[in-house]
Amino acid sequence: MRIDGSGTLRAGCVLCPNPGPMTLEGTNTWILREPGARGVVVVDPGPHDERHLERVARNVQEQGAQVQMALVTHRHFDHSEGSRYFSELTGAPVHAVDPDMRVGGEGLEDGSTIVADGLELGVIATPGHTDDSICLLLEADGAILTGDTILGHGTPVIDGDDGLAPYMESLYRLRELVREHQVRTLLPGHGPILTSPATVLDSYIDHRESRLEQVRDAVRAGAGTVEEVVDRVYPEVVESVRPAAASSVRAQLRYLAVKGELPEGVEG
Repeated sequence: MRIDGSGTLRAGCVLCPNPGPMTLEGTNTWILREPGARGVVVVDPGPHDERHLERVARNVQEQGAQVQMALVTHRHFDHSEGSRYFSELTGAPVHAVDPDMRVGGEGLEDGSTIVADGLELGVIATPGHTDDSICLLLEADGAILTGDTILGHGTPVIDGDDGLAPYMESLYRLRELVREHQVRTLLPGHGPILTSPATVLDSYIDHRESRLEQVRDAVRAGAGTVEEVVDRVYPEVVESVRPAAASSVRAQLRYLAVKGELPEGVEG
C-alpha cells in the first residue's frame, strides 16, 4: 500500500494494488477530513480487495478518526465493488447516485452539499463516462475529485452509445467550475494528481473534438462499421484495449448520428 499526500489540507489517497490498462496505476481511494475533526469521508472504497479495504479502515483509525460515510463516484466495480465490505468494517453508510451501489446510504444529487464534521463537498453531476458519474468539489482546498471523468493521464472510455454528448457537456461544465471556483487541483480516480486544471480541461475538450474529426474523416474515406473506424482512427491500439476503443467509436458515431452528420448505411 502507498499513501500519497495530495498537496491539499484535507485529502489523502490510498492506492489500491489493482493496476491495469483500464485502472492505470490502480484505484485511488480518497480519504477526506476537515483539519482537527474526527469524521472522515472516504471516496471510492475500490474493488473487493479485503487487504486494501482493511488498510484504508486502519489508516483512518490510526489517525484517531472514524469513517462517517463513503461516497461512490460511479458504478464501475473498481470503485464500488468493495463498498459493502467496507461498510461492514467501518459501520459507515455508502452513498451513490445508483441505488444498487448504496449500502444503507442515500442518493447523491447534482448541486447538493455533503457536510461531514465540518467538511463540505459539492456534488457535480458529470454523466458521460457512465450515466451515474459525479465529481466532488472540495472548495476549501481548491480541488475537485473527478472519479473517472478526468484521469491522471490518458482519457476515459465512454460507457454507452449515447454517452459522448453528455460527456462533452460535463467537460464544458467542469471547465467553467474550475474558472468560477479558482480550482487548483484535480484529484482523479486513477493516476496522479493534476495541478493545471484549466489546461487539462482544455486538452480533454480539444482531444475529443479532434477524435470526432478523425471519425468524420474515417467515414468520408469509406469506413462503414465500428471496427473499420477503429482500424483507421486507432491503428496502433493493442488488443487488450481494443474493446474500449470500439466503445468510444460507437459513442462517437452515435453522437454524429444524433447531429445528423452520419451518412446512410454507416453503422451507428
